[in-house]
Amino acid sequence: MRRQIGYLSRTEVDALLAVPDQETWAGRRDHAWLITAVQTGLRVSELTNLKRKDIELGTGAYVYVIGKGRKERYTPLTRETVTALKSWMAESDTSTEGVLFPSLRGKSMSNDGIQYLLSKHCRKAATLCPSLQDKRVSPHQLRHTAAMELLKAGVDVTVIALWLGHESLDTTRIYLEADLEMKRCALAKTTPHQAQPTGFKADDALLEFLKSL
Repeated sequence: MRRQIGYLSRTEVDALLAVPDQETWAGRRDHAWLITAVQTGLRVSELTNLKRKDIELGTGAYVYVIGKGRKERYTPLTRETVTALKSWMAESDTSTEGVLFPSLRGKSMSNDGIQYLLSKHCRKAATLCPSLQDKRVSPHQLRHTAAMELLKAGVDVTVIALWLGHESLDTTRIYLEADLEMKRCALAKTTPHQAQPTGFKADDALLEFLKSL
């Protein structure tokens, strides 16, 4: 079996979202992209390429992205994500073509830059949530986390595939394997029933019948 995917628990996500210093411009930006990433499951390249015009915060709020293979998709936003984005967009570059989550120089952040900031925030979050100490969290794990939240909520795997922009359902099946592993862990915590199996013993008439076949 392939290695299980990594993802964050709800407690770990909450700890991570709590650490950016929202008294600073960078902290408010980081809180906004973190909640967007973990709720939408966008690829890191999709996240860094977002423009203000790609976000709709009115009724039926969504984020629009062009993913792999130039495929377009719309991903709905939760009320909490909308609130964070409204607050962030109210103070950032007002141009519709402006980068949604810019670097300090006003340019798109790099994938390495996102990883650096994520690692920094995770180290701080680990002081609030010790389980993060043993995890090296990547932007892709935030994507996995979004998928696992959907799976735990009972969302069909075909919908999750559309949500993440997967080309094939086979890619999405890794989340089903992770779900199976979670169920195995849960089963291991239960007390097994003390059943005493007994073997079946055929009577003489049945044995004679079987021999005659």
